[in-house]
Amino acid sequence: MSNRKERIKEIYEMLNRYELLDYDCGRLCGAACCTLGGNFGDENMGIYLLPGEEELLKDEDWLDIVVSDASEHDLPDSWKGEVYFAKCKTPPICPREKRPMQCRTFPLAPHLSRDCELTMVYNDLELPYECPLIEEETPLEDEFVEAILNAWDLLMEDPMIYDLVKMDSEAREESFAELMGKLGY
Repeated sequence: MSNRKERIKEIYEMLNRYELLDYDCGRLCGAACCTLGGNFGDENMGIYLLPGEEELLKDEDWLDIVVSDASEHDLPDSWKGEVYFAKCKTPPICPREKRPMQCRTFPLAPHLSRDCELTMVYNDLELPYECPLIEEETPLEDEFVEAILNAWDLLMEDPMIYDLVKMDSEAREESFAELMGKLGY
């Protein structure tokens, strides 16, 4: 059993103690992230798995694990060889305690500031659906946000995950700077 797999398993167990909201957010949008994410018609749709997650989830019969080459995706240079994407075969029903990390932490995304401070922001990826939580900037449970922040802090001890968060954060900062420039700031 790899150290990555064990670390991911520990973080899954830690996050299973917290809820995003006091209700199932999938009721707001008809579980769009599960339904469209797995069945949008694009072979590359799905949730990418963090290094080590594929080992933990490979035998789950409710998931299709799709293998792809890292060079085919916008990933850090440290991500070489195979990368894994999970597609739910039973949307919107899944064992919540076994969801991949990206599902567990959505709609939040880790952001590393220029001074290397880790914070959580609403996910700003282009999605094939609108998430009401993001669109309305719905306040989330403080304990959940803190747990997600702690989880990503632990995850970023893995150099590959750190590189991913850094790359995504730099792209986010660049997009923000471009927007501010267009607005004359």
